[in-house]
Amino acid sequence: MGGTKVSIGGPTGAFIVILFGIGAKYGFDNLMICTIMAGGLLLTMGIARMGTMIKYIPYPVTMGFTSGIAVLIFSTQIKDFLGLRVEKVPSEFVEKMRVLGEHLGTVQWPTLAVAAASLAIILFWPKKWQRRVPGSIVALVLGTLGVALLNLPVGTIETIGSRFGGIPQGLPTPHLPQISWDNIQHLFQPAMTIALLAAIESLLCAVVADGMVDDRHDANQELMAQGLANIICPLFGGIAATGAIARTATNVKSGARTPVAGIIHAVTLLGIILVAAPLAKFVPLATLSAVLVNVAFHMGEWHNFSRLRKWPVCDSAVFLSAFALTVVVDLTAAVEIGMVLAAVLFIKRSSETTQIMAVDESTETEGSQHSLVGKEVPKEVMIYRMMGAFFFGAVDKLESVLKRLNQEPEVLILRMRKVVAMDATGLNALEDLYEKLRRRGKHLVLSAPHTN
Repeated sequence: MGGTKVSIGGPTGAFIVILFGIGAKYGFDNLMICTIMAGGLLLTMGIARMGTMIKYIPYPVTMGFTSGIAVLIFSTQIKDFLGLRVEKVPSEFVEKMRVLGEHLGTVQWPTLAVAAASLAIILFWPKKWQRRVPGSIVALVLGTLGVALLNLPVGTIETIGSRFGGIPQGLPTPHLPQISWDNIQHLFQPAMTIALLAAIESLLCAVVADGMVDDRHDANQELMAQGLANIICPLFGGIAATGAIARTATNVKSGARTPVAGIIHAVTLLGIILVAAPLAKFVPLATLSAVLVNVAFHMGEWHNFSRLRKWPVCDSAVFLSAFALTVVVDLTAAVEIGMVLAAVLFIKRSSETTQIMAVDESTETEGSQHSLVGKEVPKEVMIYRMMGAFFFGAVDKLESVLKRLNQEPEVLILRMRKVVAMDATGLNALEDLYEKLRRRGKHLVLSAPHTN
């Protein structure tokens, strides 16, 4: 039902921190309700043809929160990678790092050795084999076999079984979470966070897939499909899902060209859950942490930090703000404040391109056809040329120019041939100027304004 042929959907690393925080604060049932609400928002966005709007999120904002999420994912794996003995790790970043720092003396060397070996396998697995057997799968199998064969004392290296009791085998039964208005009114913001992240990641995934298979995705159809998926999945205990860039790239590299590959992918996962779930309890958490550390390493747009000195100062400020807010506060605040900053800076830049300048007989303007050269302009007539967009961010330029006049002219001509756009504030400024001159018996002439 998606808008791209080869996209693979499912949970992604970017959601781990977001969903954990929502679940810890509101509880699992409310997390499910949040996901259903997010699915409804995604479906609405698709129906309202808002898919194309995602592309207007500035690059510094998307890269800022992507790098921030990578840092958060890494921070959640420090405990399991080092085997730290911590009873409860806070979800808030600064407090989490403080607690982990206080417990660095509890490092379990066997756990660290397994994690480091697993990460080395993932990083140095030959690329020519990566297409058929990903290094993370090899690390997972070897790490599990290694821990099992060593027959270490219970608790030396934590596994899925020792911490969580294993993974249930079989299909989950449909379950509708308890819904109450008291809860729902507090869940709109986290639901919007899930929906926004799902939309951005799904459409970014679709763009990547387009480039790999020379296709063109339908953004609105993709949003509707992701919306339906996130409405249905929570009814079976599933968490929020989106288009997964890493799995989609692997899918394409393996030869996929139609949606059938995604269906086979889902059926294969189902088979693994039904058959191999009991074996998962032996998987060491140290190996899983190595997999996620690798995900965080490759997910972060680290090269952008070295490019900041080449970017305009305002873009660098937006990037760093989105990054810092994602890490320290949350993704919603990062996107909201990042978008506001980007919009304000865009307005500032646009207003800087607006020019209002005096012209006379000696000024060659707008080509020979509209030039004043050789023509006589009466002394009581002032002519100004306006260029660019005349909107609320640039209205003060007109006011500043007029204030610099020693006296008001009998006739003020504004040449507007080069004005490409005007908003209500600009129109109101012209109306005020017209009324001001009219009351004093003077005249305003607009030369060659566009009609729309």
